[in-house]
Amino acid sequence: MNEQISYRVSLKQFNTFRIEAFADQYVQISDESQLVKLHTDNAFDKSFFVLGGGSNVLFTTDYPGLVVHIKTKGIQHFIDGNYVYVTSAGGEVWNDLVWHCIEHQFPGLENMALIPGSVGASPVQNIGAYGVELMDVFYSCRAFDTKEGTFVTFNRDECGFTYRDSIFKTKYKGRFIICSVTYKLHLNAKRNTSYGAIQQELDNRGITNPTIRDIAEVVSSIRVEKLPDPQTIGNAGSFFKNPIISAEQFEGINIEFPNVISYALADGNVKLAAGWLIEQCGWKGKQVGDVLVWPKQALVLTNANAAEGDEIFDVSEQIITDVRQKFGIILEREVNIL
Repeated sequence: MNEQISYRVSLKQFNTFRIEAFADQYVQISDESQLVKLHTDNAFDKSFFVLGGGSNVLFTTDYPGLVVHIKTKGIQHFIDGNYVYVTSAGGEVWNDLVWHCIEHQFPGLENMALIPGSVGASPVQNIGAYGVELMDVFYSCRAFDTKEGTFVTFNRDECGFTYRDSIFKTKYKGRFIICSVTYKLHLNAKRNTSYGAIQQELDNRGITNPTIRDIAEVVSSIRVEKLPDPQTIGNAGSFFKNPIISAEQFEGINIEFPNVISYALADGNVKLAAGWLIEQCGWKGKQVGDVLVWPKQALVLTNANAAEGDEIFDVSEQIITDVRQKFGIILEREVNIL
C-alpha cells in the first residue's frame, strides 16, 4: 500500500464545474519522485486519471480509480540570443506563467492570458486563444511514462499538435504525465492584435503602441466580460471546439447562412465559431434544470445551481444534435468527460 494515497476523496473543490464526485483513490503530486514511487507500487496498472486545474473535465459519476493531482511548482528561464526559454512545472497555474513572462518582458503568451487550467495541460490540449496557439511557442515537455517508469522529453514535432489536440490525447492517451513544459519565446516577437476584439478594445483605450502587458490586460478584460468566473458559477470555459470544415462544405453553409462567423485557415480549410452555431439553434441563454448556457457566450455551459455532471452532459448532447440537424456539422466536446 502506498502511504501517499488517500481513499474516497471528494473532487468537488478540484473541478471548476463544482460537481460532487468521489475518487476511490487520490494522490497529490508535489515532487516528481512521487510518480516513480507510484510506478514501483504498481499504482498505474489500474485505471488512473491525471488532474491539473480541473478546468477541462466533467465528472458524470464517481471515479473508480486513482486520481493523480499534479501540484508541482517552479518557473525558470534562460536567455539565448534573441530567444528566452521558459520552463514551468506542470502544476503551475497557466495564468501565473503568463504573468511571470509579462513581468519579465518575455512576449509570446500574452494573447493566452486568463485561460483556465494548469501548465501541464497546455500541450495535451494544445491550448490557444486570440490568434495564438500553444504549438506556436512550445519547445519541449518532460513527461513521466507510467508504463515504463521513466522520464521522457518530447520536442514540438513529436507532440503531433493539431487544433486542440496532441498525441497525449490520441496515441499516448492515459500513458504520459506532463511534469514540466519549456516554451521558446522570441524576445522581439511581433504583437498580435488582429484577432477578435483586441484591436477595437485597444483603440477604445487610446493605446496605439501596445505593450505585451496592454494586450494581456485587454484579453483578460474581454474574457471577463464574456465568460463567467468559475469561482462564482461552475463552468469549464469553452465546452466545445470550434469546428474545422472543408472549403467546399463551407461554401454550401455560407450560401444558406451568409452571416456565419468563419476564419479561413492556411491549409485551405475553414474554422467556424461554434458559439455562433449554437446560438443560431436557440441555445444562448437557455436554461434546462440547473444547466445554463451562458447568455454572453453560447460555447459555455454552466452549473447554475446544483447540477449533476450527467445533466450537463445531456444538455451538451442536445446541443450537438441540434447543430448537426441545422448545419450538418458535428460539434466535438473540448471538455474531458468522465
